[in-house]
Amino acid sequence: MKIQKAAVIGAGVMGAAIAAQLANAGIPVVLLDIVLPDNPDRNFLAKQGIQRALKARPAAFMDPARAALITPGNLEDDLKKLKDADWILEAIIEKLDAKRDLWARVEGVAKKTAIISSNSSGIPMHLQIEGRSEDFQRRFVGAHFFNPPRYLHLLEVIPTPKTAPEVVKTFSEFAQTTLGKGVVLANDVPGFVANRIGVYGIVRAMGHMEKTGLTPAEVDELTGPALGRAKSATFRTADLSGLDIIYHVANDLNKATPDDEDFTLTPAFRTLVEEKKFLGDKTGSGFYKKTKDEKGKTKILHLNLDTFEYEDRGKVKVAAVEAVKGRPLAERVKALYTAEGKEGDFLRGVMNDGFWYAAKMAGNVSGRLQDIDNALKWGFGWEQGPFETMDTLGVQTVIANLEAEGRTLPPLLAAMKASGRESFYQGDETVTPEGQPTPYEAPYFVLTDLKKDATKVVKKRAGASIVDLGDGVLLVEWHAKMNALGEDQLRAVQDAHKLVQDMGYAGLVVGNQGENFSAGANLPLILSQAQADEWDELDDMVKQFQQVTTSLRFSPHPTVAAPFGLTLGGGAEFTLHADHVVASAELYMGLVEVGVGLIPGGGGTKEMLLRFTEMQQPGQRVGATLLPAVQRAFELIGTAKVSTSALEARNLGFLRDSDTVAMNRSHILEEAKRQVLALAPGYVQPAPRQDIPVMGDAAIAAIRSALHGMHQGGYVTDYDLVVSEQLARVLSGGTGNNRTAKVSEQHLLDLEREAFLTLLGKKGTQQRIEHMLKTGKPLRN
Repeated sequence: MKIQKAAVIGAGVMGAAIAAQLANAGIPVVLLDIVLPDNPDRNFLAKQGIQRALKARPAAFMDPARAALITPGNLEDDLKKLKDADWILEAIIEKLDAKRDLWARVEGVAKKTAIISSNSSGIPMHLQIEGRSEDFQRRFVGAHFFNPPRYLHLLEVIPTPKTAPEVVKTFSEFAQTTLGKGVVLANDVPGFVANRIGVYGIVRAMGHMEKTGLTPAEVDELTGPALGRAKSATFRTADLSGLDIIYHVANDLNKATPDDEDFTLTPAFRTLVEEKKFLGDKTGSGFYKKTKDEKGKTKILHLNLDTFEYEDRGKVKVAAVEAVKGRPLAERVKALYTAEGKEGDFLRGVMNDGFWYAAKMAGNVSGRLQDIDNALKWGFGWEQGPFETMDTLGVQTVIANLEAEGRTLPPLLAAMKASGRESFYQGDETVTPEGQPTPYEAPYFVLTDLKKDATKVVKKRAGASIVDLGDGVLLVEWHAKMNALGEDQLRAVQDAHKLVQDMGYAGLVVGNQGENFSAGANLPLILSQAQADEWDELDDMVKQFQQVTTSLRFSPHPTVAAPFGLTLGGGAEFTLHADHVVASAELYMGLVEVGVGLIPGGGGTKEMLLRFTEMQQPGQRVGATLLPAVQRAFELIGTAKVSTSALEARNLGFLRDSDTVAMNRSHILEEAKRQVLALAPGYVQPAPRQDIPVMGDAAIAAIRSALHGMHQGGYVTDYDLVVSEQLARVLSGGTGNNRTAKVSEQHLLDLEREAFLTLLGKKGTQQRIEHMLKTGKPLRN
């Protein structure tokens, strides 16, 4: 049973986006919807869904060309196309009768091995398949995606009592590996896992907000990144989801759950939906409203829940949040939970509600605590789930606080109190919903778990570690803020190379499991050294940086980079020089140095010129025929182009066709290890190229001519010309060369270093760096 072709029925926002994610994964998919009366195009709705996905922001497709994998159709003419699908998913209207009617039709055409799924967020799965054959029922499993499905990691897989175990296994593996999802096994109960607990939290937050007199913006400050949760926090998340969706889900849950699970919305929330029709982003008005000031700049207005009018309150600051800025998550959580005043009262109320309810739901919504934690992390962007957060605070402390409020402890917490355990997770063990110890295994390879064995950490610095991944493979792990590249990171790579050779390891992986692979060089350090005129030190630093990045290409053993998230500047240069790359599908990679008035100085400029030159036919690698390669490298670097996915990174030239793209970021270190082991037998150390064709002065003249027109048209600034001149000089192979000249890689690296230091010494570059550090945005000077 293998899923190679799929079908999605329902081309609305969710159905089309799920089809797009299947296409992102390389799965051909048929997208069907109803036929609109009086519309000559019988496939109009399916085509409209594809176009909507193509126009979506953030983008639903990782590469717009993947839309060609989706075949539009309709339920009247094309139902027979379902016979080729290995997986059929419905995302139609949330009405039980409509779903039952659809499944009756699907059963008549689907092949007998096809897995059948519903994306319903509220209708129980077992009710949908009443009356279907036993064979159909055993192949049916709920598949509840979260919107947008490309970006939200969570997929709730919901078996019914009739679902065959092998169907759950096959589909879960497909969802994890091919679609890149984080799978949570949910029970077939109202709200499943994430919505059941997440909507309860939103409802309770609204009540505590009104009780304490806080505003929605203040609540979002308290329940956002400071607490280890998404930037959208509570009420911005509600606006994104749609207040009407929360309204209907809360009302449905209120009817379907016991009396002590209070999903009653406050009068103010009901007024927003029922009377004001303020439904969030879909109507332009919710708890927040976007508007434009007189200069056309976007401004966020805040809703006053007393008057239901919008007000300009500017940047909201909350004392409890300001007090914990810059501190580790565990310290922030403890400080916020014990804060004084109305802010502390609000947080304790909301957090205790969440702890109590998560414990009550253990065994109800899922049989494993980690599924509840993962559902909240992957579906709502939390760093810690409720049980992990209780571990941070101390479970017995939380229990004492709940009892002090007069609450009856759910069975799980009662068992924890009796046992005296301070945490739900201890080493390789967690507890069952009944509070009994049980073995725990993370759903993916987790680096922090491996490092609990002290013998696996071969060497450690403040900003980097060398870790033994097993089977003869070492990992260089960076763990500085944003993984900015400095001495610790470079030394770790050098030390790792030596260890591989001295200790007989097979090879090396460069990767980590932080927030981003690397956001580039340590700009504050570079700026301070330039302003202190420490030019010899800077020259040595750039030389060392070049030696370390290129060592990934020219070492006597294989190296594999495992980039993900932000992979910018120096992070991109490390990636470019690895023998092989295992990239997360969500890869935002680029050589962005021109934004701070510099050019790539760690071999990035050289590498892109080489790549684009080698893409040309051999007869085009001389003289004027080289110009397209030079222009492509110049445009890519000169515009600081950043990929929006690994697929685009491949189109741009940052990744090679031979590099691996993994849909699931959690799998890249394991895959990188496998690639090292595959490369190691018979590995031959490459030698730097000595015969790179360049255009010399002819390339500089061509680029200058193009830049002049762009400058005249106002597309480039005066200082852009200064930076571009240096970039053109490197890509041309230097001045004084003719069209048939050939240079070495080291020659290009020397030109890079010279250009980098020349620009760093200029006032315009230092202004750009200062502006970037201060505002996070590039300066157009």
